This record gives sequence, structure tokens and C-alpha cells, in this order.
Amino acid sequence: MENNYQYIDPDYKYTNKNGVLHNLANIEVEKILLAYESLKVSKRVEELFENPIKIKDSNSLLIIHHHLFQDVYEWAGKVRTVNISKGGKPFFDGERFYVAFQYIDTLITEYRAVRKTNNQALACKLAEILDNVNHLHPFRDGN
Repeated sequence: MENNYQYIDPDYKYTNKNGVLHNLANIEVEKILLAYESLKVSKRVEELFENPIKIKDSNSLLIIHHHLFQDVYEWAGKVRTVNISKGGKPFFDGERFYVAFQYIDTLITEYRAVRKTNNQALACKLAEILDNVNHLHPFRDGN
């Protein structure tokens, strides 16, 4: 699968010069890192099935990301500090994350108001949250 993400990371904060993400295991080959990440994250997903993290607000995204990727990346649970795009379409600029997280909090509050009304309203609100979090794309990897 071709990686068509584009990152602005001139200081190589997140990657080595070959584009492989810096990782806690010091893996330098992208395919090996992908396998390692899949193994470690799968274990953490199983833990979430046993002990779910309750979504309270947008900060919960950071907590979940940290839980999932803590064995792989030092920056697990931290918002990205580089701007990224996919297929030439930019994700949300990191400089405006504060406002974006406030908006996600508003959507979560609205979700709480409709979750007991009807399934269609619930599905629409959850889809809206997912769409906005996807556009925000707050993490360097593992969104």
C-alpha cells in the first residue's frame, strides 16, 4: 500500500531521513514497524474491551491514543506538531488545535443531548463527531 501522506517535518522530529517514524523499538524498516505496531496496538485494543475508557471530552482522545500507542511511540497521546495532508488535501492546522478541540467538546455535549432520543439522531451526531475528528487528525500517526 502506498503511503500518500505528506508531512512538513524539516527537523525530522517524527521520522528518520527515510521517512520511518521514530519509535521506541528503534525499528528502521517501515514494514517491520507496521507489523510491530499492529502487534502492540492489538494487545492494547484487547485491554480496552476489558476496561473501556469513557469519552468525557476531547481530552479523552489523547488518553485513548496514549493507551493504544504507548508501547510504540514516545509521542503517544500528544497532538502532532507538524502539519500533514493526504492526497493533497490538508488536515487541520496544528496551530488551531485549541479551537478545534473546543468544537469537538461541543459536539460531544450535543451527542449527550441526543443519545437518548432516537437512533437516527444518535447516528447522525456520531457521524458528525467522527468526520470532524478525522479532519482534525490530531496525532502524527494512529488516528
